[in-house]
Amino acid sequence: MHFLHRLAARRWLWFSILVGVALLLVPPPPGLTPAGMRALDILIVAVILFITEPIPLPAVALLIAVLQAFFALASPDEIARSFMSDSVFFIMGSLMISVAIVKQRLDRRIAFAIFRLSGPRLGRLAFGITAVSALLASFIGEHTVAAMMLPVVLAIVGLVQRDHPQVRGLAAVLIFSVAYGAQIAGVGTPSGGARNAIMLDYWRSLFGIHVGYLDWMKYAYPMVLLQIPVVPWLLLHTFRPEVHDLRRALARLRGQVRRSGPMSLAEWQTIGIFLLVLLGWITLSGRYGLGIVALLGASLYLVTGLVKWEDLNSGVNWGVIWLYAAAISLGLRLQQTGVASWLAQTFLGVLTPLGLAHGVGLLLAIVLLMLILTNMMSTGAAVAVLGPITLHMAKLAGTSILDAGFVTAIASGFGYLVIASTPAGMIAYSSGLLRPSDYLRAGARLALASVIILMALVTLYWPLFGPTH
Repeated sequence: MHFLHRLAARRWLWFSILVGVALLLVPPPPGLTPAGMRALDILIVAVILFITEPIPLPAVALLIAVLQAFFALASPDEIARSFMSDSVFFIMGSLMISVAIVKQRLDRRIAFAIFRLSGPRLGRLAFGITAVSALLASFIGEHTVAAMMLPVVLAIVGLVQRDHPQVRGLAAVLIFSVAYGAQIAGVGTPSGGARNAIMLDYWRSLFGIHVGYLDWMKYAYPMVLLQIPVVPWLLLHTFRPEVHDLRRALARLRGQVRRSGPMSLAEWQTIGIFLLVLLGWITLSGRYGLGIVALLGASLYLVTGLVKWEDLNSGVNWGVIWLYAAAISLGLRLQQTGVASWLAQTFLGVLTPLGLAHGVGLLLAIVLLMLILTNMMSTGAAVAVLGPITLHMAKLAGTSILDAGFVTAIASGFGYLVIASTPAGMIAYSSGLLRPSDYLRAGARLALASVIILMALVTLYWPLFGPTH
């Protein structure tokens, strides 16, 4: 019985193996080489494993490297080089910086600062939490912000519960303000999420397009700014907060902050180093790369003693780094073997009768495709899998490759519907105050609003920049 239980628990793993073996026995379809068929085999097996997760995702990353070698898609040295690019350095350094920032425990000070700016009314407080979460997540990643801001809102909820024991509606509004605030901003800058680094790498390596830090913000940051007021408005109309005046909670929080004393030197140093890293991303990334600047920032935190290597070793999710490295490597193989181009032509053949094979119609089709996929797997994996395909679709259709890349990356952040689609969503659920149905209720409305806002930018704002690649 125990053996049968283990076998059933790994049923999707066995299914993926069967699919992989079956595809090896099938002759390549017209237009696809044998090497391309083997690369497509790896892609399909990886997608099944990404979605069903019968094994840890870092294990999938290792299998991607092994299968590339076994299928003779590249030499071992070429595979190794494709796993360690500037984008991977960037992801690694950003995660290290995140650990250093969280270690300083600035949650109460942040909560009090938001209260002072927004006032004690719940609507304005939710807006303030969303705005601060979005601003921070634009630069240091949504998982870091969610981990840092969740204790902030839980502290506020705890203070309110002293007078009102039942505040599930209020808790949902504040917790989702953190989660969705962080999610909507992950695309605001290149450092906001690993999926952005993946797209930058695809533009550069596949098409020779170099997009700078400020160039990215010019396209993507208006999306963040337009969504910030939408998030709290939708949350307040989705849930029914029990309390709207939080003056008593503010008074209690003020007392706690006063007792903790002024900002310490370590806290100021932490903020100062991060600002230097941000300045380096803006001014030096064109010469040294985003990854090198991120690693410099992580080194400064270590040199100054603000974080220990033991903290980084235990706090950084090294599996995530392997996952994104493997995704980038697989994306390059899809390009080199012609799979990306073949899949792009196939998708365009399906979209043509629907009138969605070029221009704005194609970009809308990409957005809807990403919306579906990103609620089934992680945002980075979704961009890694579909990025080369959507970019080639745009090239074949005569549509801007730059626009296609931006809508792919931005729409990958629309994973609002399920708990496990984003790190911020999972961190929010760890509070124990949310239900899976809450994600569907609020997420469906936010997804619809996000699609409308993005398409408005595509048709009204991006054309102001003139012809693009």
